[in-house]
Amino acid sequence: MSQNEIFIVVFAYLVVLSQGIFLFVDAKKRGRLAWMWGLIGLITAPLPILCYYFFVIKPDRKKRRL
Repeated sequence: MSQNEIFIVVFAYLVVLSQGIFLFVDAKKRGRLAWMWGLIGLITAPLPILCYYFFVIKPDRKKRRL
């Protein structure tokens, strides 16, 4: 592996890991299946965080307005 490839792999790993940690912590704070969201966040990026926004964050915001 070249140095550029190693950099890309490490960067991708850090992005996916930070996404999984963020989803876990935020889902735990909101009382929503934290382990499931954390594991899904470790699979790929950025699709899980987009799904989390539309299925968890957006409905919570609507609920607070009412």
